[in-house]
Amino acid sequence: MTRPTDGPEVRRGRSRAEAVAEAIQEEIATSGAATGDHLGLRTELIERHGVSPSVMNEALRLLRDRGIVTVRPGPSGGVFVAQQPAQVRLGAIDLWFSTAVGNPRELFEARTFFDDTFAVLAVDRAGPNDVRAMESALHDMRRHTDDAAAYMRATVEFHTAIAHAAGPTVVVGLYETVVALLRAGVVRAAFVEPREELVAHALDVHEGMASAIRDRDTDAMAKLLALHGTDLERVPTD
Repeated sequence: MTRPTDGPEVRRGRSRAEAVAEAIQEEIATSGAATGDHLGLRTELIERHGVSPSVMNEALRLLRDRGIVTVRPGPSGGVFVAQQPAQVRLGAIDLWFSTAVGNPRELFEARTFFDDTFAVLAVDRAGPNDVRAMESALHDMRRHTDDAAAYMRATVEFHTAIAHAAGPTVVVGLYETVVALLRAGVVRAAFVEPREELVAHALDVHEGMASAIRDRDTDAMAKLLALHGTDLERVPTD
């Protein structure tokens, strides 16, 4: 029998309850479970994930707060799907969002608008320190090609470095608000297959953007932004 102290692998900085919540969330997202589907009794989930009742209670609280499950008492009760997490594809990564994020696609479109505008301005305005910050973020992107969440964070840092190189402080503040809303709402990240091909493409585009900024090459940046703009799409939910 699995000991209650076992359970899903816990990555650094993440509690066991968060790991269980992520595992249940992934099960919902990948199985195509519909609103109202029964996931099981709480005791069954405890056994399935090999954790203590207190850990499962906290995991279910996290999922309830995200609007992903409901828990009903009584003989016909249990844990039910409240709503599939909202899903967006961004280049090589699929992202799932808490229902607290009303329309993640619109937020991503706003972020992309800012990204493109800042990238054009950065060709003329970026200094050596700005380029070094972009290259540091690119290094982290290459280092995390096996960890979708870390890769996504590094990508955000890359574009934030461009924003700081290019934008007026007030506008950068608006951009960082959009980014913060997105980051706070992400509940799961996973690479899209074929992972290696898509990640290589994304790295090529971002490395090209850094080079265009360093070389002050406006024409190259325009071509790269056209490629970058095709990376955002809505993942079908049917």
